[in-house]
Amino acid sequence: MKPLQRILHVEDDVSIQEVARVALEIVGGFEVSSCDNGQAALSQAAEWQPDLILLDVMMPGIDGPTTLAKLREQASTQAIPVVFMTAKVQPSEIEHYRAIGGLDVVIKPFDPMTLAEQLREIWERSDVG
Repeated sequence: MKPLQRILHVEDDVSIQEVARVALEIVGGFEVSSCDNGQAALSQAAEWQPDLILLDVMMPGIDGPTTLAKLREQASTQAIPVVFMTAKVQPSEIEHYRAIGGLDVVIKPFDPMTLAEQLREIWERSDVG
C-alpha cells in the first residue's frame, strides 16, 4: 500500500483552510495544497496529482458533490480518492456522499489534533493506496 502523502484541501472558508493546513502539515506531516472552490480544485488536482482530496460539501459555485462528478470526468483526476468534509451529518447524507463516490466523511467541526490520523485511517481502510 502506498503511503498517504499529498492532500488537496478544498474549502471556501479561509480560517478552516488554515486550521486544516496546520493540522495536516505540522501534526500529520503531509504535503498540503489548498484551494477555495470547486473550479480551482479541478485544475489543481489535475496539475498537482494529490494522493487524496479533502473536499468541502457546501461551497459557492460548484459544490463538493458536483466537483467530485467533474473530477471523475477527467482522465487525470478520475482515480483520485475523495473524502468529503461537512457539518451535515445525518446518516442518510453520509450514506449519500459514500454512494456518489466519497471514501468517507469528516465531520465539521473537526479536531485539528486528530484530523491527520483520521485521514490515515480512512486511507488504510479503503485499500486505495
